[in-house]
Amino acid sequence: MSTDRHIDDVKAGETLDPIDYPITVYRLVMEAGANRDFNSIHHNSRYAQGTGAPDMYANTLFLMGMWERLVRDWAGPGATIDAIRKFRMGRFNVVGHTTTVSGTVLSVDPETRRVTIEVQCADEQGVTVGPGEVDVTLPPRS
Repeated sequence: MSTDRHIDDVKAGETLDPIDYPITVYRLVMEAGANRDFNSIHHNSRYAQGTGAPDMYANTLFLMGMWERLVRDWAGPGATIDAIRKFRMGRFNVVGHTTTVSGTVLSVDPETRRVTIEVQCADEQGVTVGPGEVDVTLPPRS
């Protein structure tokens, strides 16, 4: 994790370093156990396909965690995530694909130290989640 970012270091249009998440069976099973979401659609191909999904897929908390990691890696541990908006799942993030989470700074308010970042997930076929927005308050410079 990086050191704390400060409001005077941020400019609208700045891009965050994207993060790749290979969606593996192991990762889906571990994530289901970690957040206790044992719905079989998230760790059983046959069951997921029986519901109309192409294969087992990442759940909401896993995807939101991807967004949080992107923002925290960029902002640092002293930042506060204030809001997540427009988090829309358009397509499944399925096993065997790689989900890439990326972001761009939309706005910077020096007075409140608040930054709004546009975030999305995408795979080889295009956007899967978002784009949405994450509001972050950066810590004051000490």
